[in-house]
Amino acid sequence: MSSNNELLEALNVIEKEKSIPKETLLEAIENSLLTACKNHFGKSDNIKVNINPETCEYHVFQEKTVVEVVSDPCTEISLANAKMEDSKYEVGDIVNIEVKSKEFGRIATQNAKNVILQKIREEERKVLYSEYYSMEKDVVTGVVQRYVGKNISINLGKVDAMLTENEQVKNEVFQPTERIKVYILEVKSTPKGPKVLVSRTHPELVKRLFESEVTEVKDGIVEIKSIAREAGSRTKIAVWSNDEDVDPVGACVGMNGARVNAIVNELRGEKIDIINWNENPAMLIENALSPAKVISVIADDEEKTAKVVVPDYQLSLAIGKEGQNARLAARLTGFKIDIKSETQARESGEFMDYVNDYEDADYDEEYDEEFADDVKEGNETDYDE
Repeated sequence: MSSNNELLEALNVIEKEKSIPKETLLEAIENSLLTACKNHFGKSDNIKVNINPETCEYHVFQEKTVVEVVSDPCTEISLANAKMEDSKYEVGDIVNIEVKSKEFGRIATQNAKNVILQKIREEERKVLYSEYYSMEKDVVTGVVQRYVGKNISINLGKVDAMLTENEQVKNEVFQPTERIKVYILEVKSTPKGPKVLVSRTHPELVKRLFESEVTEVKDGIVEIKSIAREAGSRTKIAVWSNDEDVDPVGACVGMNGARVNAIVNELRGEKIDIINWNENPAMLIENALSPAKVISVIADDEEKTAKVVVPDYQLSLAIGKEGQNARLAARLTGFKIDIKSETQARESGEFMDYVNDYEDADYDEEYDEEFADDVKEGNETDYDE
């Protein structure tokens, strides 16, 4: 028998610091004692270990059968010796003979210690994996450690995550000890512990940032229906309100732009367009092409294609620099978008009814000098998702 206050204290410390249940550690100790017995006696089938979880007092017994003539000392005991334990024993009875741990020898004890340490390491890895696996697909704050080649090691508290080159935003440079927010892509279990892969380019990073910054999004009053992102440059999100008294765009922008600016700052100046979601594809596409003004949209819901007419002086704005505005609108809506200027539409004759409707509505065609120099006449481009 052994009553070990130091052992009890050690288990309590491990349970508290490493979040490993004491029961798991006691089970490891029990297995290590069985292993020690097997190494010492050659077998452990007839070994029983009893541990009191409250005191860590443990007993190790060998179950031996009472026989007239002993042929296997590990499993049998003579009647004379059994009578010395208790006079009631007869041939065929089972006697529990206590094994003293000091009998195991130095090697057996060392092996038992290794079993316990290995179990602690395994459980520690399991606990860490479970903790970070529960954070998968979420945003966490990490501290930049160092560059490993073109990858960046980021400390998330108890583990280091890897921000690979593919998941980094072009031109973003970080300094050691800098705090940044990252999106946890995947958590893998490995023999060395959890391997955490994170991203700064994933569209869900922006979505999660809105959830943390905008109470209405977190509470489900405002939904982010769709999101399209070109990391480091521009993101478009389509939002919808489940409460008619709540303006979804206004909620996301915040007072004087406070909410969206906090997210823009976290994303190092990435521009964010917030538009109203609409069940009507034509209306959604018109909103998605914001800030460009649109004359008409003809959307084919089955083919997922749309033809759009914009005022001549708005064509370059609708298309965007290097086609970005139209490309993001296509990703946001899921439609292939064909944009034409009013002049191009007249020349093709495809959209004359819509152009005439636009004229009948007496549209105020105020010339926008900011985009006048960018107008590229005769351009016609398809933008796929």
